[in-house]
Amino acid sequence: MLSHLSFRQQFNDAQNTYYFEEGFSKEELSKIEKDVGNVPFQKADTMGGNDEVRSSRVKWIFQTAEWKWLYDKLGLMAVEANNALWNFNLYSMPEAIQYTEYLGTNKGHYDWHADVGPDYLSLRKISITVQLSEADEYEGGDLEIFTGGSMNGPFPIAPRKAGCVFIFPSYLMHRVTPVTKGIRKSFVLWLGGEHYK
Repeated sequence: MLSHLSFRQQFNDAQNTYYFEEGFSKEELSKIEKDVGNVPFQKADTMGGNDEVRSSRVKWIFQTAEWKWLYDKLGLMAVEANNALWNFNLYSMPEAIQYTEYLGTNKGHYDWHADVGPDYLSLRKISITVQLSEADEYEGGDLEIFTGGSMNGPFPIAPRKAGCVFIFPSYLMHRVTPVTKGIRKSFVLWLGGEHYK
């Protein structure tokens, strides 16, 4: 675009992340663990259907009256992060929360991927991960973010403290490294609405 035709633009911090170290209290985590126990497991899959990319099991936590408090809380956190860093146009959180377990017995992992893609995935702008396990309950299983440079790392790593809420743009490549012992438990949720333009 010719410089004399350009217009003043607002900048953002497109590759930065945001987190609430104590996003959920121990009482809230206990309630989540109890209530999640009533939801059945499913085998996790990917948009491309490649089983080598991901090894985990999931439960879907739908937007019901029982879980409204959780959606409301995560929504407010996402708005705070968005206002501080990215200033995306956010309209909705139409998808269900995904509860995920990565098992050390299966070397549970999720290889490099972004949360955006075709169809409804094109509406995702913000990804949220809630750490549900304590750091000493599993080994491996780091949530790593790729922000450019060498694919050999090092990579920024999300805090492992139970109750931490880690928020990042859905277009950033990220992975969960193999869990070698124990179980890594987390919630993930996506917000957005209207594709990037």
